Amino acid sequence: MALPETSAAIAASHVRPGSRRALRRVLPEETAVAMVYDGTSHAVMMATPADLVDFSVGFSLTEGIISDPGEIGSHEIVPHPQGLEVRMWLAEDRGAALSQRRRSLAGPVGCGLCGIDSLEQAIRDLPDLTGQGPVMDAAQVADATRLLQGWQPLHDATRAVHAAGFLHPDKGIVLAREDVGRHNALDKLIGAMALQRQSPVEGAMVLTSRISVEMVQKCAMAGCTVLIAVSAPTLHALRLAEAAGITIAAFARGEGFDLFSHPQRLSSEVSDVA
Repeated sequence: MALPETSAAIAASHVRPGSRRALRRVLPEETAVAMVYDGTSHAVMMATPADLVDFSVGFSLTEGIISDPGEIGSHEIVPHPQGLEVRMWLAEDRGAALSQRRRSLAGPVGCGLCGIDSLEQAIRDLPDLTGQGPVMDAAQVADATRLLQGWQPLHDATRAVHAAGFLHPDKGIVLAREDVGRHNALDKLIGAMALQRQSPVEGAMVLTSRISVEMVQKCAMAGCTVLIAVSAPTLHALRLAEAAGITIAAFARGEGFDLFSHPQRLSSEVSDVA
């Protein structure tokens, strides 16, 4: 059985008062993807059926299941009529540790905390990244989401998916991933960077979404100290970012941005005005 396509053109009608015309719209696919470790299903998420190895590595890293991609011995992607399984076999010590953090996620892509066993697991301790990370130019940060637009072919076709990109201060956007789920897009990006041995501490994650608790958690677990987004952070996400030493730059839409935490990573030529 082949993997599903990421999108398809569908017949529809465009209706206005007094008129209707036929058209075709390209819509993104959304598939149930199960993360299976050592033969046991651990999480099921609705996702775009692409970059699944990146997705599985990034998810495993940001959930603390592994600390290095080499701790996954092998991958196998198995299609089913109901969806896809990403089967992974872990190093022995990682397999034992996984049983303590068992999760079952089955729900809409907007939910990143469904099925966690306890509140302590949902709001887990994060590394302190305060003394790490780059110093970035304000113009780079303001322009980051515009630069990311050039890395979104699926969004251009469908207008229905999120993206996460990595901004290097000296190179611009160097890598990006797309998905119907904002968490999934970030996991795919983090996984791709880990497999390519690119260090997240050298730049910033750029998001086409709001900044929620789990987006901060994933960045912290990956070791990224700067998070740039087109929309706002939640209050809880901002508290976590402050504690973890992460710089939050939100509403980055070309002309400027709102800086919420750890301003030391912004170059000193920016001056305060009344």
